[in-house]
Amino acid sequence: MAKAKSEKIVFMGTGRRKKSIARVRIMPGTGVITINNKDINEYFGLETLKVIVKQPLVATNTLDKFDVIAKVTGGGFTGQAGAVRHGIARALLLANGEYRPTLKAAGFLTRDPRMKERKKYGLKKARKAPQFSKR
Repeated sequence: MAKAKSEKIVFMGTGRRKKSIARVRIMPGTGVITINNKDINEYFGLETLKVIVKQPLVATNTLDKFDVIAKVTGGGFTGQAGAVRHGIARALLLANGEYRPTLKAAGFLTRDPRMKERKKYGLKKARKAPQFSKR
């Protein structure tokens, strides 16, 4: 005889920034945020990064209503925080469509298009040129 599983409603969102990709799941809960199987305080050391991740939840007054589970890969910690924020905003939109004006006005639904500029030949980096000498 098969056991009946108690299914929780889960909303998923994918967030991206720079080279970081975050797969975010939110579900009704008490406001626990877990990133790569670690608590947010353990994963992000800087307070500003924790604030960035929580911004969509604070804007929609749902900080203590949803649990967040995120898997994030690539990039640095700042890019990862931005990717998680983008993923949370997209998942909140699926949870309740009425959050769209709030999230859109704050700019959380827009993917940040800024990327690293490629290195050009003859230069040391994307724009840094070798030292010029007249003679």
